[in-house]
Amino acid sequence: MKRQTNRREEILENIQKIVVKVGTSTLTKEDGNLNIEKIKKIVAELSNLSNKGYDVVLVTSGAVGAGMGKLGLTERPKTLSEKQALASVGQVALTHLYQLLFQEYGKIIGQLLLTRGDFSDRRRYLNARNVCNTLLKNKIIPVINENDAIVSNELKVGDNDTLSALVSGLIDADLLIILSDVQGLYNKNPQKYEDANLIEIVGKIDDDIKKTAGGEGSKFGTGGMITKIIAAEMATKIGTNMVIASGEDPKNITRIVEKENVGTLFTKKYKKISSKKYWLAYGTNKKGVITIDEGAEKALFKGKSLLPVGIKSFEGNFEKGTVVKIMNMKNENIATGISNYSSDEIELIMGHRSEDIENILGHKYDDVVVHIDNMVITKG
Repeated sequence: MKRQTNRREEILENIQKIVVKVGTSTLTKEDGNLNIEKIKKIVAELSNLSNKGYDVVLVTSGAVGAGMGKLGLTERPKTLSEKQALASVGQVALTHLYQLLFQEYGKIIGQLLLTRGDFSDRRRYLNARNVCNTLLKNKIIPVINENDAIVSNELKVGDNDTLSALVSGLIDADLLIILSDVQGLYNKNPQKYEDANLIEIVGKIDDDIKKTAGGEGSKFGTGGMITKIIAAEMATKIGTNMVIASGEDPKNITRIVEKENVGTLFTKKYKKISSKKYWLAYGTNKKGVITIDEGAEKALFKGKSLLPVGIKSFEGNFEKGTVVKIMNMKNENIATGISNYSSDEIELIMGHRSEDIENILGHKYDDVVVHIDNMVITKG
């Protein structure tokens, strides 16, 4: 396969803010305990990048592994409460380890433990964004993990690949590096096919790319690689380039930043969505569903707002100001937006013209149910 190093130099120019995500497979040994020597090397790479003037954020797994080591366990517990207790012990041990190791390079770290709720609530989202940017401004390295010790399933981000993409949107990162136990994305399973080739650059994430990541026989078919592709889809929409690469050699972090041909590079969208619309698309919990007709669907794709006349049905019980999914007649999620009206009000005004809203409800907040400025198109 032809090398495309020169193209990387062009794509990755003017990199400043970098998010590095290290997974459990990179941080732990086969017995589940932390690989201290590997972590030392990762810290060295991140510290050197910081010394070169880059803003660096670390999204880390490993709390459970750290807890196992602290408590001398050889097997992970089965129940949720036991896992949470283990994460609680491990989070302290992991952060203390990072603090000691970064301190050797004269670096100060700040810890952020986040949940889906921190991204769903607009105020908490903006607060997390401000805290992250303040830490970076003061040359403090944010170390971020999901708050596994207390988070319930409905508030879980789910995996740290997704978390790292959300963090990239949170701080407007230029580059997201996801270190894994694979070299990158291959055109077919390299364990099964000798002629499998590493895909060096992905410009568009389409169904073929997703099938390659999650196809039968893929090492990560159960979720590992496909979650990374979803993270890439998220990150590139906000204007962040993303690289999946092997964490076996932590020097790959610096090699990627220096534009060497390492791993698979997913290129950012140059017509990126705004931070607010990124939050709408990925950060929020959607508490209602509005289904619209074909005419309204076409209008949305042309950049128009959603009028009540185009609404066919709705699901859920929600208040004004709630983030809702917008579905088409094929039951496809085509957009997400903030509703100007409650579900009770929508029940009365759907199918009617905007000029009739006040007569029907006795009041009118707006001519539109969802304004295009408060909406992000997710399909089409």
